[in-house]
Amino acid sequence: MPGSIRRTLRGLTVAGLLTGLTALAAPTAPAVPTTALPTASVASVGTDFGSAGPYAVTVDIDLVHTFYYPSDMGRSGERHPVVIWGNGTGAVPGVYSGLLRHLASHGFIVAAANTPTSNFAITMRAGIDVLERRNADSGSVFHGNVDLDHIGSAGHSQGGAAALNAAIDPRVDTAVPIQPGPLADADNMDEPVFYLAGEDDLIVWPVLVKAFYNDSDHVPAVYGEVRGAGHLSSIGDGGAFRAPVTAWLRYWLMGDENARGMFFGPGCGYCVDSALWSDWRRNARAEQIPGSVN
Repeated sequence: MPGSIRRTLRGLTVAGLLTGLTALAAPTAPAVPTTALPTASVASVGTDFGSAGPYAVTVDIDLVHTFYYPSDMGRSGERHPVVIWGNGTGAVPGVYSGLLRHLASHGFIVAAANTPTSNFAITMRAGIDVLERRNADSGSVFHGNVDLDHIGSAGHSQGGAAALNAAIDPRVDTAVPIQPGPLADADNMDEPVFYLAGEDDLIVWPVLVKAFYNDSDHVPAVYGEVRGAGHLSSIGDGGAFRAPVTAWLRYWLMGDENARGMFFGPGCGYCVDSALWSDWRRNARAEQIPGSVN
């Protein structure tokens, strides 16, 4: 029996089996990158990833998705990477509006699924389809402004598991599961991943997030446990989670060298930030990624 099938059948949950079957049907993913791909020029923010970025933000709510995006997309000829977002159980995008607006202010187009049950990431992945159509539509504000070559998945709690499940889509380049629920299988995704946990989270215990991290030894994986954070500390504007989430996405989707230096290389910015993290880990594949070239 091929190893990929064995890994799929080893899943302990229904979600693991369903996402595994989808992964087997999907095209073969490319080799895992050890550096971000170049993208169109975006404004630098130095290392101030927690403050608002240089773009004003527009919010567009439709039946299936809420889109957060720069009001003046493509103002300097740039195209904007995509983040698909999954909500926690019972939540809607407005619960995370501050965080999603923040990402849009840094130049991302956020397609947030309007569903309180995001686990299987069906609506999240559909957000890419919608943006593909709008990018090709000469009558759309998104026309020619969407960077469909750089897409990340992110989400909180149930949506954190959904971020992993969405990453089986070959169009997704990286994943950020924030305090992810259990119904996912890290073996099914092949992208760099940044796991975030809360030290005082009594709903998704850090040990559960570490289990995902430990199971991600086939990709570059980083684990950050926010000191003193509970399960709801990442809602609203993202709190202490906001800056590292933004930095990770800016590196992998925008090629931001300042953001690279926060995660990779000896003495990286977050590696030495004991005030922010109660635990910080990088696996062997992440350790192979060089630090900033700046």
